[in-house]
Order: sequence, then structure tokens, then C-alpha cells
Amino acid sequence: MILLVAYIFNFIDRQIISVLALPIKQDLALTDRELGLMGGIAFAIFYTTMAIPIAWLADRTKRVNIIAVSVALWSLFTAFCGLAQNFWQLFFTRMGVGVGEAGGVAPSYALIADLFPSERRASAMALFSLGVPVGSALGVFFGGWIADHLDWRAAFLIVGLAGLPIAVLVKLIVKEPPRGGFERAHDASAAREGAPPLAEVARHLLKLPGFWLLSLGGASASALNYGLLFWMPSFFGRTFHLGVAEVSWYYGTIILVGGVAGIWLGGRIGDHLAKTLPGGFALLPAVAFTLAIPTIAAALFAPSLPLSWMLFALGQMLTMAWLGPVTAGVQHIVPSSMRAVGSSVFLFVVSLTGMGFGIFFLGMMSDWMTARYGEAALQYSILYGLSLYVLAASLFCWAARILASGAARGPDAPSVKS
Repeated sequence: MILLVAYIFNFIDRQIISVLALPIKQDLALTDRELGLMGGIAFAIFYTTMAIPIAWLADRTKRVNIIAVSVALWSLFTAFCGLAQNFWQLFFTRMGVGVGEAGGVAPSYALIADLFPSERRASAMALFSLGVPVGSALGVFFGGWIADHLDWRAAFLIVGLAGLPIAVLVKLIVKEPPRGGFERAHDASAAREGAPPLAEVARHLLKLPGFWLLSLGGASASALNYGLLFWMPSFFGRTFHLGVAEVSWYYGTIILVGGVAGIWLGGRIGDHLAKTLPGGFALLPAVAFTLAIPTIAAALFAPSLPLSWMLFALGQMLTMAWLGPVTAGVQHIVPSSMRAVGSSVFLFVVSLTGMGFGIFFLGMMSDWMTARYGEAALQYSILYGLSLYVLAASLFCWAARILASGAARGPDAPSVKS
């Protein structure tokens, strides 16, 4: 539960900038392109590049210590964002947030995989992944409320400093489980002997087509998911002419209701499908993203705010159903002695594309389409971005076939208990 609380603060600090984009843009006189750089690439550069070496360390030392230090770092840098006076200062402080958060998720994935057997991992990963919608919603709620009553700088300072006690709780409460405790003897023995060299891990991962298809499918989906998380507050503000406080309420409830429902159902259904369909971990997200495309397209051009809310909430549910099954699928494929590094490589592919490309791409497309569509440019940018869900669904379908073939873990991989 403490890991979930830490992950909630991870996404509060990560996504608060989306609802603060409007006042930041006005105060610092930024363009949509600069907002995309600051909100996506600034964070993604260090989040993704630092994650692999930190995960390499996590496979060799206590993962709890790394998570606790990471929570403290990202919280401090979030607070520093409130002191920024121009674009570049904000750009570099967001980089600092990325450095901190690089050590939070992959070690947590590996730790959770050692706490639960394979048949319960999708549900366990889904519970942990509730930090995404809950944290994102709270970031939007509190960021909008504080910005409306104080200013955007105060929002960063208050939310950032509030995360520091969580680092202490992680250190004091979370226990380090034995590595590979739920694996068969061969895999568990390898985990106890210690993590293999990074080059060996890399060679093993290169032999796992299922791992890369899950990663690329997640990357394609995340490119638009992160773009939506960042740009939807601006969409509601521009399309329905809402203020910051109203935007935080409408979009925050979409994230919370749709996200929690999607992740919870995805985890439960994913565990059920995995018992009867070997490719169930990947098949579920393929179906969900296929259904999400027309749902979100209709939401973008809904004639009323209530109808738009309902369609976006349904779309949010569908686009968040992948987290539990896919992250569980990655843990199933990668041996326990390599899980932190394997998870970090997965997150590298997913996050670099999602945060580094998706947010910037939608902002750049919006600027480019303004001459033709005016205030509706952001709507059409998101509409064309739905093609990324088509790619994600296709990759997950391919991954489902690999998983169903039984070759996902590679020819020399140890088996796991079922």
C-alpha cells in the first residue's frame, strides 16, 4: 500500500504541470511547442536514461532504499519548479523531477513481482498502477485549486514538499522480499546467486520478441496517453471556455473515474484470461484500444460538456486497461534476477516515446494546424493522434500470438509456477 501511495505522489508531481499549463503559458509567454518540450522531453530525457543504471543497481542492492531516495528527489525538484522564472529554469527543474522518478517505478515492479505469484500479478500490478489515475487526478484537482486560490508557483511548492514524508514511510514500512520467491528452483536459485552482468541481461532481452512487442505496443499507446494527460486540460479550456478550477474538476473526475475502473477491470480480466488464454495479457489491451478509437473521436466533437465527459471517461477506462496485464506480462517473461533492469528497459521504451514524443507531437501539431483550424487545432491534433492506438492494438495482437506460442520467455528461460 505504501508503494501505491508513493506512486500516487509520482503522478501528482508528474501531471500537475498539465493543469498548470494555462497559467504558466500566460505568465512566461510560452508557445504550445515550448509547453510540449517542457512537459514532455524535459522530463523524459532523464527519466528514461537514468532508469536503466538505477535499475541495474536495484537488482544488486535493496530496492526499498532506492525507491525511498527517489521519492525524496522528485518531491524536492517538483518544489523547485515553483521557483522557476523562465522557460529554461522550468525545463531543467522538470529534468530533475525525471531524475528522481527514474528510480521509483522499475524497482517497484520488480519488488511487487517477488511479493505475488504469477497468477495474481496482473491484479497486483493493476492495484499498484492505480497510482496513475489517482495521482494524475489529484495533481489536476489540487494543482487547479491551489493555482486558482494562490498561483501556479504555490501549487508546485506545496505538492512537492508534501511528498517528502512519503520517502520516510517507504524506508520505514516497506520490507524487502526475497528475490525469485515464487519462481521454480532454477529461476529462484539464479535470483539468489545475484543479478547477471548488464551485457548478459541485454543479450537475453534481445532474444525475447514478446518482451519487445509488449514494449512497443505500450510505447505507441503511451505516446497518445501522455499527450492526452498533458493537453486535455487545455482542450477543455479552449473548447468549452472553462477556467482553471473548472478544468481541474471536469478532467480530474474523468481521470479518476475512468482510470480507476479501467485499471481495476484490466487487472481482474487479465488474470482471468491468462488462466485460459496464454496470450490474454496482450489480447485484452488490443481489444480495449480498438474500442477506444471511435469513443475518443466522438468525445472530441461532442456537442455538450456532459456528453463529452461521459465519452472521455469511457475512453479513459479503455485506454488504461492495459497497465496491469502488460506489466504483469513483462514480469512473467523476464527472469526474476533481471526484473528491475527488464522493467526499466520496458519503461525506457514506453516512457521515452510517450513523454518525449507524444506530448511534444500533439503540441507541435496544434501549432501547425492553427492556421487552418483556429481554436479547434488541438482537437484535430488529438484526432489524428488516434492513429497511435491503431498501431498499439496491432502490436498487442502480434504479442498475443507470441505469448500463446509459449516461446515468449526465450528458448533457455526457466519456467515459472502457474
